[in-house]
Amino acid sequence: MGEPIKSFRDLKVWQKAMDAAMEIYALTLTFPKDEKYSLSDQIRRSSRSVAANIAEAWRKRRYPAHWISKLSDSEAEAAETQTHLEFALRCRYIDQTSADRLNVQYEEIFAMLSDMSAHPEQWRLK
Repeated sequence: MGEPIKSFRDLKVWQKAMDAAMEIYALTLTFPKDEKYSLSDQIRRSSRSVAANIAEAWRKRRYPAHWISKLSDSEAEAAETQTHLEFALRCRYIDQTSADRLNVQYEEIFAMLSDMSAHPEQWRLK
């Protein structure tokens, strides 16, 4: 068994969400300047929100309904990020390899969030 989880920073799903958001940030640095306040901003915000909502869920784990709600918000932000990735791909701002790699990461995040939501009792603060 692994180390005990003391903080949201210890959650593998939060770590994956942070890694994906940082990769997206690096990719958006190459987007055209006219996308600065459009696609770049939107994809950065949604990717960051995935991790932020996981952190909020961690602090609300005492209440299963709030826990599930925040994890659901995180899933929604991840889906939004995938949509922005598709726009970036179709606009040729990113290549297929980058899009595929990030989509796989978000599918892993979805699976982890879904499992956490399905078993709130395992995470409940006692």
